[in-house]
Amino acid sequence: MATKPSIPKGTRDFAPMEMARRNYIFDTIKSVFRLYGFQQIETPAMENLSTLMGKYGDEGDKLLFKILNSGDFLTHASQESLDNRDSIKLLHEVAEKGLRYDLTVPFARFVVMNKESLTFPFKRFQIQPVWRADKPQKGRYREFYQCDVDVVGSDSLLNEVELLQIVDDVYHKLGVNVVVKLNNRKILTGIAEVMGEADKIIDITVAIDKLDKIGIENVNAELAEKGISQEAIGKLQPIIAMKGTNQEKLETISKVLATSEIGLKGVEETSTILNYAEELGINTEVELDLTLARGLNYYTGAIFEVKAKDVEIGSITGGGRYDNLTGVFGVSGLSGVGISFGADRIYDVLNQLNLYPAEMLQGTQVVFTTFGDKEFKFALQCLKKVRQAGISAEIYPEPTKMKKQMSYANGKAVPFVAIVGETEVEAGKVMLKNMTSGEQKLVSIDELTTTLKK
Repeated sequence: MATKPSIPKGTRDFAPMEMARRNYIFDTIKSVFRLYGFQQIETPAMENLSTLMGKYGDEGDKLLFKILNSGDFLTHASQESLDNRDSIKLLHEVAEKGLRYDLTVPFARFVVMNKESLTFPFKRFQIQPVWRADKPQKGRYREFYQCDVDVVGSDSLLNEVELLQIVDDVYHKLGVNVVVKLNNRKILTGIAEVMGEADKIIDITVAIDKLDKIGIENVNAELAEKGISQEAIGKLQPIIAMKGTNQEKLETISKVLATSEIGLKGVEETSTILNYAEELGINTEVELDLTLARGLNYYTGAIFEVKAKDVEIGSITGGGRYDNLTGVFGVSGLSGVGISFGADRIYDVLNQLNLYPAEMLQGTQVVFTTFGDKEFKFALQCLKKVRQAGISAEIYPEPTKMKKQMSYANGKAVPFVAIVGETEVEAGKVMLKNMTSGEQKLVSIDELTTTLKK
C-alpha cells in the first residue's frame, strides 16, 4: 500500500477558497503600496549564503535553510570535517546557497547590484515567500509570505511617517483593530550606555526583545548569563516598567539618557515621528514601547511592530530604519527604512474575526447545464457572450445527468445555474435558476448578463 503523502511541518496547502482570501489580503496591501508611489520588484527564492550569513545575528544564522550543492555535494567535504562532525566547517564545504530568510537583505543586495539604473530615493515593494527553520507553532510557520515596503536613499523621517500612514490605511481597509509599537535603536543604545554595558548592546536587545514571550525574570537571567552585571540589570528595570503617555515616557527617558548623545538623538527622532503622526491625523494607536527591540542587528533608528488588538497572536507587521545595510555589500551612504506585513498572520487574524467581504470571495457566478449535444453547442455560444461581458462563467463539460451537474454547481457554491434544454434552445433563451432561493425564470442572454452584473 502506498504511503500517504504529507508536507513538511510549518508549511501549508491553500485550497481555492483560502487562496481567494489570501489574494484579497495581497490585493489590499498592493493597492495601498501603489497609492504611496512604491514600485514592485522580485528576487530569487535562493541567495548565496555569503549574502545571507551574518546579517541576522547568530540566532538568525541558525534559522537559515541551507541548500546542498548540486550533484555529489560531499566531493568538496574534507575528511577531517566528516570525522570530527564539524557541522559549521562542513556547511561551508557542502552548501553555497540558502533560502531567503527575509526580503530586506535580498533587497539591499538588489540595490547594490542595480544602483546605476535606479532613481533615488528608491521606493520598492515586494510580496514573496520567505523561509525560516524555526519551531512551528500557532502563528509561526517555516514558509510564509512577507509583504515588504521600503525606501532607500533618504534620511528623512517623513519616510517613517508614511510607513505609519500605510499601516493605518492597510488595516483600516482590512477592518483590523491594531496598535503600532514604536521605539528607536538609538534609545536602546543610549540605555546600554547608561547601564555601563555599551559593548553588550546586541545581547541586551536580543534579551529584552523576548520580554513578551519569556517574562522579566527570564530576561534578567539571560542578561546575567551574557555577563551583564546585576547593577546594570537593576538600572534596566525601571526603564522596562515605564508607564504613561507617549509624551510622559519621552520626558522621563530624556532625563535617564541625559548623558548619552546617541540616546537623546533617538528621543528627538521619535518625538518628531509622533508629532507628525498626530498632525496628519493617523487613526491607528501609536504607542512608544521602550522594551521593543526587534532582534535583527541591522536596525539603527526607528523600529516598529504592529499587533492585532482582538486576536492573541504575535506581531503582524514590523520593521525599521537601517542605515548600514548596503554597506556590507560595498555601498555606503544609502540609508533605508521599511516595514514588512506578515501575510500569513494577517490571514489567520482575518479568519478568526471573519472579516472577509463576501463579494471579494465570489468565484464562478453561473454554470451552464445541458441535456444533450444540441443544447451543449447552444450553451457554448451563450457562455462565450457571458464571459465577454466580464462575468465569471462555466459550463459542465458534458451533457450528463442533471443531478450531477447541479451537484457540481452546489459544491462550488455558484449562485446561479443556466439550464439549457430543447425548449430553451428553440426560444433562444436559458432557464436561470437562483441557487439560494430556488426561483427560476426564462431569460435572454442580455437579460442574463444584466441580472448577473447586479
